[in-house]
Amino acid sequence: MTETINRCRWAQGDARMQAYHDEEWGVPVRDSRALWEKLVLDTFQAGLSWRTILYKREAFRIAFEDFDPRRIAAYGPAEIERLMGDAGIVRARAKIEATIRNARAYLAMQDRGEDFSAFVWSFVDGRPAMGDRTGSAARSTVGDALSAALKKRGFGFVGPVVVHAWLQAVGVINDHEADCFRRSGCG
Repeated sequence: MTETINRCRWAQGDARMQAYHDEEWGVPVRDSRALWEKLVLDTFQAGLSWRTILYKREAFRIAFEDFDPRRIAAYGPAEIERLMGDAGIVRARAKIEATIRNARAYLAMQDRGEDFSAFVWSFVDGRPAMGDRTGSAARSTVGDALSAALKKRGFGFVGPVVVHAWLQAVGVINDHEADCFRRSGCG
C-alpha cells in the first residue's frame, strides 16, 4: 500500500513542481544573495506560472551570469538586446530592465552597510510569519509593506503580489496549506 503525502494543491501532478515544493518552496532563506536571486525569478514570474520560470531557471542562471548583482548592475543596451534575443528565458524588456535596476539598488544597500537579508527578515521580526493556511492569498500586509520599502530603495517591478509570492517562496511567509506535510517543517 502506497502512503499518501499531502502537499499544497499547486505542487501536485508535475514531478519538477513537486520536487521544488518538497525541497525549496517555503524553506527560510537567509542568504542575501540567494534572496536577491529568487526576487529576480519572481519578478519574471509576474503574469506567468511559476512552472514556466522553474523550467527556465537554469537558462536564467546562464543568461544572467549566475545572478551576479555586480555584473548585472553594469549591463547596458548591448546586454539588454542579448537577453531580449535569448529564447531560453522570458524575454520581457520591462522585467530585464527592472532586474538591472534592482541589481543596482541591491548593491546600493550593500554600499550603505544595509544587509539585504536582515532588511527582508526585519519585516517579520526574524521569524517566518504564518500564512492563512489556504496557500491561495495573493497579497499580505507584510508583502505590501516590503513592496513599498523596496520601491523607496529604488527597486522596480516589486509590486505587492510579486513580493508576496517571493516571500512565500523564500519562507518569510509560511503559506503551505493547512494539511501540507511541509507546513510544520518550514517555520
